[in-house]
Amino acid sequence: MKNNRRFVSLATSVPGPKTKELIEKRKQYVPQGISMITPVFAEKASGALLEDVDGNVFLDFAGAIGTLNAGHCPPEVVEAIQKQAEKYIHTCFNVAMYEPYIALAEKLAQITPGNFAKKSIFLNSGAEAVENAVKIARKYTGRPGIVSFSRGFHGRTLLGMSLTSKVKPYKFKMGPFAPATYKAPFPYPLHRPKQMTKEEYALFCVGQFEDFLLTEVAGEEIAAVIMEPVQGEGGFIVPPVAYVKGVYEICKKHGILFIADEIQTGFGRTGEMFASTIYGIEPDLITMSKSIAAGLPISAVTGRAEIMDAPSPGEIGGTYGGSPLGCAAALAVIEKMERENLLDRSKAIGEAIRRHFTALQAEFPVIAEVRGLGAMCGVEFIDPVTGSPAKDLVASLTKGSYEAGVIVLSAGVHGNVIRFLTPLVISDEQLQEGLDIITDVLKELLAPARV
Repeated sequence: MKNNRRFVSLATSVPGPKTKELIEKRKQYVPQGISMITPVFAEKASGALLEDVDGNVFLDFAGAIGTLNAGHCPPEVVEAIQKQAEKYIHTCFNVAMYEPYIALAEKLAQITPGNFAKKSIFLNSGAEAVENAVKIARKYTGRPGIVSFSRGFHGRTLLGMSLTSKVKPYKFKMGPFAPATYKAPFPYPLHRPKQMTKEEYALFCVGQFEDFLLTEVAGEEIAAVIMEPVQGEGGFIVPPVAYVKGVYEICKKHGILFIADEIQTGFGRTGEMFASTIYGIEPDLITMSKSIAAGLPISAVTGRAEIMDAPSPGEIGGTYGGSPLGCAAALAVIEKMERENLLDRSKAIGEAIRRHFTALQAEFPVIAEVRGLGAMCGVEFIDPVTGSPAKDLVASLTKGSYEAGVIVLSAGVHGNVIRFLTPLVISDEQLQEGLDIITDVLKELLAPARV
């Protein structure tokens, strides 16, 4: 057990005795297909801190996989949920409408990129948002094809996993997959050819996309391209601005809709409300979920009004889509982000994380790259001798970190990237303590074979 610090407090080893009992019950009643990334059963949480059933207090650098930009249980959001629950919990918007749905749609029209008329539909999950964005795009264009990108992640539903690139654990033996879905190459700046400058590499990748429309599927058959402005599960890969703009312009040329999957990048994670702004693009459709409502299950598709109006009544929607509780929570989250200027806070958090690990690179050549936008940061690890992905090291680092009181996640096709999704309300002191703990674990892991 690690020594306790100012914020981290470990009453037992991790997992503790109560957690172990619950894990045994989980094995009996919950299928193994649901992953158990961290052996922790939550008791309560606030801000960037999470306490488990054994009394261990952790710093949460995972944020429910990017769901908690506003932090655990923000008081103003909790209050908004409580007030809404006292009025009514559910009526089904298709049957009896309610004002919070309209208010949230109006707000998203104001804060999403693009100075044009917009409309929104609300759903339950990120995958459901992706499914509906594709339905809307196909209905509007009359075309079947959908293009996603290598290493991209768009959900676990049939269409979602068809668009997702990583085979294991998301697609293995789950086929056949949805037809008319295609995957184009996506930049990986760390692995660009050594003879190419960053600018040359960006143009080369745009050229690859142009060739893709000649060799794989014609532009006239594509309804939409769907792209994460920063790849999440794929390893927090940040594409060159010139590449995103290039693909965006090619889409316009061919009448292809551009869907920005901002499910993980949205709501301040990259230092802007939406990452599309960083690339100077105005997506035709944007999918959102995760941090939209501080953990309540709600998602959204916002897009150009004429596109969103393509489906006829009843062709999109759902019984629980846009629950009143979720709408109320989302409005409170957005107000909190604006009031507390969490976009600037996101940038400051990201700068601190990148500065910390960049300083470690000279001492630890296992760190191949430190990258990210705003607080969406990733650190990629390799074997410094062979250059191969250091998956086992990252697995040991995530395990050692939670055992020492910091919950952090891995990412990447090879599982060799540590990704940071800290709540944006985390204090400087909490952030530094968590970074120090992770660094101590890394030093312990590398001590016997320090390069």
